[in-house]
Amino acid sequence: MKPRHMTPALLLLGFSTLLLGLSILLLGPHKHIALTTDFYLISDLFPAKVFNLLAALAFIFSAILAFLSIKQSNFRPILAYVLIAISLVPLGSLLSDTMWIASMGGFPVIGSGQGVIKYFALLSIGILLIKRTLSPLLSAWISIIPVLLVLLWIGGMKFTLLEAQGIAALVKSSPLMSWLYDVFSIQTTSNIIGVYDLIAVLLLILAMYYPKLIYPAVLMSGMVFVVTQSFLLSFSAALSSETLLSTTGHFLIKDLWFLVCLFFYYAALKPLAPIATLAKGRTSDK
Repeated sequence: MKPRHMTPALLLLGFSTLLLGLSILLLGPHKHIALTTDFYLISDLFPAKVFNLLAALAFIFSAILAFLSIKQSNFRPILAYVLIAISLVPLGSLLSDTMWIASMGGFPVIGSGQGVIKYFALLSIGILLIKRTLSPLLSAWISIIPVLLVLLWIGGMKFTLLEAQGIAALVKSSPLMSWLYDVFSIQTTSNIIGVYDLIAVLLLILAMYYPKLIYPAVLMSGMVFVVTQSFLLSFSAALSSETLLSTTGHFLIKDLWFLVCLFFYYAALKPLAPIATLAKGRTSDK
């Protein structure tokens, strides 16, 4: 019997990687891929358009595998290894100084560094698609570590002026969030978002030991990434009639991977909730 979370997870994965692949293909060579090839010292081996094509085809291939995997589970191991390979290449470039803001104690650079750490989500998804016999708690940790990382790291940046100014254009464009600037300053609004992210982190961790918190943990953290997707529609620079997505759109669409991680997290912990409730009931009967 197919797990209920698998179909929506694979649909989101296929949709996001297909859009990324097609957009990279249409966009042509750009600095984010160049930063990676520069780190590996291979930029001079081939023209930039070759590396761009390889990246586009890798995402498109993973999208095809994701869609095929919905009905045919034998494609999932192949998809898993492709996702792991796709994630490891950019993640290696995190060792480059260009990905970090040294003056701020090592926060990831807005755009490049922040975009790269999102590949931890693909790595996690790949591992979970291969290892289907892990304990629920271990599966939950593997699925949620990328979510915790991005909420802690990027959420932590919300308390800095650089990040507060960096997200201002996105927040102002959103009908869901723009009203915050009518009430609070740019920095205070960013601080509120940061506090929200940190509360979501706390709930996600607590839910692994107190399963009754699964629902608020998943809903609260999931809303972070759902709101991010709304920027694709509200922020005019995210979409392009010529390339589908801009580089800003690339950054935003990757947050769908974290929703996939949350599907796996929920699927791992949900069976524990009735067990915990039953155990509590037996204890009270005594």
